[in-house]
Amino acid sequence: MEYSSCNTDRRPLLDVHTHTVASGHGYSSLQEMVRAAADKGIEVLGITEHGPSVPGTCPLIYFRNMHVVPRQMYGVRLLMGCEINILDTEGTLDLDDSYLNMLDLGIAGIHSVCWSGGTVGENTAGMIAAIRHPGIHIISHPADGTAHLDFGPIVRAAAEAHTLLEINNHSLAPVRRKSAARDNNLEILRLCRRYGVPVIMGSDAHISFQIADYGRLLPLVAETDFPDELIMNYWPDRFFEYLGIPAVPTSV
Repeated sequence: MEYSSCNTDRRPLLDVHTHTVASGHGYSSLQEMVRAAADKGIEVLGITEHGPSVPGTCPLIYFRNMHVVPRQMYGVRLLMGCEINILDTEGTLDLDDSYLNMLDLGIAGIHSVCWSGGTVGENTAGMIAAIRHPGIHIISHPADGTAHLDFGPIVRAAAEAHTLLEINNHSLAPVRRKSAARDNNLEILRLCRRYGVPVIMGSDAHISFQIADYGRLLPLVAETDFPDELIMNYWPDRFFEYLGIPAVPTSV
C-alpha cells in the first residue's frame, strides 16, 4: 500500500498516555491536565495512572470510583484508564479482569521496578501475551530497552490483535538514560511502515505542560518517512474504531 510522506507540521489531536498526582510522581491534578489539553486543542485525552506494582501509585479503590469522572470535560473526550504493569515472561498483569473491565482504556507496559524477565524469546512471549489480552489496547514504551525484545513478532502480534504499539516521547529524554530507546523506536517504526501497522505517539506526561509533547519523536518519524495515515494521534475517529472504544461517552 502506498502512503503519503510524513508531515511533522500536522497537529496532533490525541494524547492518551498521561499521569496525574494520583500516580504518586505526577505533578498536576486531573482537571489541570484536561484544561491544559483543551488549551492545546487536544480532542481526546487519556488519564492512565500507574498500576499497583509501581511504588506510590493510587490504591485500587481509585479505579473503582472512576465512574464519578465526567467523560466529556472542557470540550475534551476523556478516557479514564490505567498503565498496567506486565510483570513477567508469562504476560501476567497487575490488574485482574474485574478491574480491567472498569477502564475506558487499558495500557500495558514493562517497568523495571516490577519486571521479572528472561531471555529475548521469553520476554517477547510475555509481551505478546499482554498484546493479545482483550483488556489491553496499547503497549506503552516497548522500545525503551527495559526488556530485550524481538520486535518483528511483536509488530505482527499487534497487527493481528489491533493493539497499538506506543512510540514514547518521555523514554527519549536524556535524563532517562534509555540508551537503546532511539534505535529500538526506529526499528519499530520501520517494521510498522513495512507491514502497514498503525502506531500511537505517547507523551507519557507527568505534568500538564508535557501533554501532546512529541518533540523527541518527530525526528524519528521523519527519519523513517513514517506515514501520517499510520499515526493514530492525528485521527481520533480511526483510533476509536481500531480499538473498538466508543467515540461518544456512554453512561458510567
